[in-house]
Amino acid sequence: MRTDTVPAISRHDYQPYPYRVPTVNLSFDLQPAQTRVQATLVFERVGDKKTPLVLDGQDLVLESVTIDGHTLTPDDYELAEDTLTLHPDAGSFTVVITSLCRPAENTTLMGLYVSGDHLFTQCEAQGFRRITWFPDRPDVMARYTVCLRADKAHYPLLLSNGNLISQQDLPDGRHEARWEDPHPKPSYLFALVAGDFDCREQTISTRSGRQALLQVYSDKGSRDKTAWALDCLDRSVRWDENRFGLELDLDRFMIVAARDFNMGAMENKGLNVFNSAYVLADPHSAPDSAYRNIEAVIGHEYFHNWTGNRVTCRDWFQLSLKEGLTVFRDQEFSADMLAADLPHDEAISARAVKRIDDVSTLRLAQFPEDAGPMAHPIRPESYQEIANFYTATIYEKGAEVIRMQHTLLGEDGFRKGLTEYFRRHDGQAVTCDDFVSAMESVYTRQHPGKDLTVFRRWYQQAGTPRVKVTMHHDARAKTCTLTLRQRCEPAGIEKQQTPLQPKPPLHIPFALGLLDNEGRPLQLEVQGQPCETALLELVEQEQTWVFPNIDKKPVPSLLRNFSAPVIVEFEYNDANLALLAQHDPDPFARWEASQALATRQLLALTEAFSGNQTPVIAPVFLDTWRALAQDEQITDAYKTRILAIPSDKELLEKTSPLNPLGAVRAVQHLRATLGKALTDHWLKLWQECAAATHEKPYHPDPISSGHRALKNLALSYLLAGGHPGASQLALDQYNNAGNMTERMGGLTALVHYGSETDRARVLEHFYQQWQQDPLVVDRWFALQASAPSATVETIRSLMLHPAFSLRNPNRARSVVFQFCINNLQGIHSPGGYAFWAEQVLALNELNPEIAARLARAFDNWARYAQPQQSAMRNTLEHISQHANLSRNVNEIITKALNI
Repeated sequence: MRTDTVPAISRHDYQPYPYRVPTVNLSFDLQPAQTRVQATLVFERVGDKKTPLVLDGQDLVLESVTIDGHTLTPDDYELAEDTLTLHPDAGSFTVVITSLCRPAENTTLMGLYVSGDHLFTQCEAQGFRRITWFPDRPDVMARYTVCLRADKAHYPLLLSNGNLISQQDLPDGRHEARWEDPHPKPSYLFALVAGDFDCREQTISTRSGRQALLQVYSDKGSRDKTAWALDCLDRSVRWDENRFGLELDLDRFMIVAARDFNMGAMENKGLNVFNSAYVLADPHSAPDSAYRNIEAVIGHEYFHNWTGNRVTCRDWFQLSLKEGLTVFRDQEFSADMLAADLPHDEAISARAVKRIDDVSTLRLAQFPEDAGPMAHPIRPESYQEIANFYTATIYEKGAEVIRMQHTLLGEDGFRKGLTEYFRRHDGQAVTCDDFVSAMESVYTRQHPGKDLTVFRRWYQQAGTPRVKVTMHHDARAKTCTLTLRQRCEPAGIEKQQTPLQPKPPLHIPFALGLLDNEGRPLQLEVQGQPCETALLELVEQEQTWVFPNIDKKPVPSLLRNFSAPVIVEFEYNDANLALLAQHDPDPFARWEASQALATRQLLALTEAFSGNQTPVIAPVFLDTWRALAQDEQITDAYKTRILAIPSDKELLEKTSPLNPLGAVRAVQHLRATLGKALTDHWLKLWQECAAATHEKPYHPDPISSGHRALKNLALSYLLAGGHPGASQLALDQYNNAGNMTERMGGLTALVHYGSETDRARVLEHFYQQWQQDPLVVDRWFALQASAPSATVETIRSLMLHPAFSLRNPNRARSVVFQFCINNLQGIHSPGGYAFWAEQVLALNELNPEIAARLARAFDNWARYAQPQQSAMRNTLEHISQHANLSRNVNEIITKALNI
């Protein structure tokens, strides 16, 4: 057990660094076993007070230190485990530090490390200190010049940030490349890459007429799989110019794909390093979802060039300043790309599908976080290990907070606010308050006498707010009165407060409409203006609005387009939800009603199974699903979303106490019931979608991918319902598929619902066909790990497969994470919790950052029923007793146990 107490870092303790660093000159002699780094750093003291110069460093060997050419002895400095402290006399001086790091031994994948035959860096958040001693904090911004030297045969390409200044061969079989980044940046945005890569490139003209080179580097032999990535990068550049007026500010922009990478990608200035899963794709190896993910991640990292790089974070508490804003931007980019060139109604549907997917991600990942011990505001107040705060709250909830500002200001107002933000802060490291202030400058002009003071509380409060809606219709006065009341329960560490402090109200933009009893939208009057959707601004604990000229009691359509990240409480009956699911003109609210109706049915099934009662399916539910299946006015992509029932993980969050096995059983039963009851409809949909895509060239456009998605959904329902010909249909689809989307659809249906013989045969065939493609093998592993039949023994067997390695984050995620986090039936079985703990501790020794993410699988243990609750707690305590627990894992386990 850790005996040291890791101190928490508080946001309020921030102090500016006492030195400026105008220039950094780095020289690397690159070798995988041992790399020598010489850092030449120019420092300028801020103010007159003499202050020690404290530099961060980790796992480095110090060879020499000089100040202004004078070599220091060990008596001249203090070298601690993680810091090097110097005592300069001058106000301006140059420090030269020569040190060694060992990339081949670096399994953390932070700093400089080896992946295959290549060298990569990852510096966010605190990886640069593994490369050289430096003030490794985001508010220290400098201009970098970098010289890379390496063996030319092994590392023919040497890349770093910015512009290539020169390159030359050296007499000893090595060569060197010099790079200069014209823009000041913090150390977390530094990058270098060395190796032998394929390259796909194109030259573009920016909006101002400058020429810029776009390049995508990948493993040798994979160039054919980078066409989509380069196209996405090109479209990202164009979109940011057109939507927000932001132009590429470099002569070249590079993307490099890495097989071993802790995250999705990294926005290093001009040299983005990507997990290869978010770069490589072709129709035969990548499903539609991979194409969409590549587009989103490439957009995200490119958009960071302005929202994160040109203006960066003052400190890591402000992480959502760049991440929440950039997630919002990549969501809007993806939505615009889906809607591009489509007719009006189809474009609206395409954007709605993207919104549904984004909200589903938020609810599945962030809402549980808000309900657990790791709950924190989007601007945390403290942390022990910053790597643990790359969370759904920072990213997804942060994006929703930005979206609310967009909703309040409108598209034109938001763009003006963003322009003002850059006018004020270009080239600076700033705070979330600085961003809101720029937006507020526009909001106050639009709404004289109002400001965003209450809105700022979104940055201060943890937890998911709830908005209770009550409605009263006065037939005589022909008015409809709606009252909204908000509350937010204590979350995370707030639960330890005595007494519990009530939270002040938030500024919540709440969009709603009213429908008559035939499902037709009613005209609303807001401040004398007619509309079908009213945007109410809830800024107090309780507010009331009265809508005139409403003849009959309406059905409210609430929180349209998910206008705020809140939970709505309203007493709908089944008939109300059915009407909204079939007729609401707001596509998000329509989907929301269908899912609420399905959730209500699933919870009834869970209760029935728990009480050993006969499960009953409500006729209104089946009638609604039948009507939706036959609705020819909605696109196939949207129909796929609205006809899918909530997953067992989504349902789990609705049970109290959490009942994982009950959720699994309820979902399986309802899916099977729908499969049987609507067999003819599923067959018809499968056949129509198959005809729509038959012999057409593959393209990941929303219409074609919608056909494939609905085809796969229909197939899964047919197998779940036990249709006698469904297994053969799945085998035929698998064998005859011309793209990975349909092949995986057939394979998934068979693995989840087919016979053991069919399952084993297709899995073996699939592996033999694709064993040379690591990303496809990841999907093969993940499918087996998430299958309902998977057990701890299944996973142990997969981990013994020659293709498995716990050292590779993608492979670990595809097997261990899939089972422990996404397979409720498998992990909540005898031996499941012990297996999870075993893998957390194994990863703790290799890669603490990845281990900490796995450690969060059961941080909500206190919400479960007995005996699972006690079993989880005992397992957490077992992990806490480990002798060499990393700071990353220790923080997660400690917070989980101290709730």
